[in-house]
Amino acid sequence: MDAQLKKGFLEVFVLSALRKEESYGYKIISDISPYIEISESTLYPILKRLESGGCLLTRTKEFNGRLRKYYRITPQGVAKIKSFLADINELNRLSEFIRKGE
Repeated sequence: MDAQLKKGFLEVFVLSALRKEESYGYKIISDISPYIEISESTLYPILKRLESGGCLLTRTKEFNGRLRKYYRITPQGVAKIKSFLADINELNRLSEFIRKGE
């Protein structure tokens, strides 16, 4: 898969993992890894980019004597998911046309 295309998918997967409840890095990885491969070195820059873009909010909480950063999706993050789904629907229609020529 093209790296830029995969980057877009990963961002939406991360946002989708946070739709029901806030979460932290390791749990996000475990939630989405059955569907798409992602490592910590890939996840944390995505989280930072989504936070900078206004799609995520963060808070820090102590857990087992260490600080853990929790991420929560914003309305802007939900809008990004909806926009992605609209784009996917359009791509599906286009791919149906292309497949008719096979």
